[in-house]
Amino acid sequence: MGYPKHLLAPGEQIDLAMRPHWKALILPVLNLIVAVAVFGAAAGLTSGNTQKYAAIGVGALAVIDIIIFTVRPWVIWLNKNYIVTNKRLIIREGFIHREGRDMPLVKINDVSFKHNGLLDRILGCGTLVVESAGEHGQEQLEDIPHVESTQRELTTLISNVGVNGTAELSEPEEHEHHRKK
Repeated sequence: MGYPKHLLAPGEQIDLAMRPHWKALILPVLNLIVAVAVFGAAAGLTSGNTQKYAAIGVGALAVIDIIIFTVRPWVIWLNKNYIVTNKRLIIREGFIHREGRDMPLVKINDVSFKHNGLLDRILGCGTLVVESAGEHGQEQLEDIPHVESTQRELTTLISNVGVNGTAELSEPEEHEHHRKK
């Protein structure tokens, strides 16, 4: 996924770079499978002129369904990035309508996490809640992979922020799967 290096401040280094957990793509993939199966069944179970019109009608509906319920969620997932550097938390979302938020580490007061059910607990993902001293207050980052280790890493970075507003990068942990080198 690489965050563009030219957008980083001098001396800024990426510590964590992540997207929402892959579980966000489960329903879109299931939708794709069902849409293709329904199209195949409609084309295969009809005959003669009915087959032609059924294939065109169901095919058009399948394409619309796939665009809305498979391609769109995948593009949203692909264009949602959470980057933690030694100076700030960078949040970027959107493809056409792009939004971004940067939180200096020195302004972050609290970092907590929660698992939103058994599936999150099993997969190790969850919601990361970052509270800042700024006017926007709290930011909830949903479906963060390895949410517990991410919370721990972000808390460590915040506690290591020096007077210049830069965190001293900690040594890599064994369980960090999403750490950028």
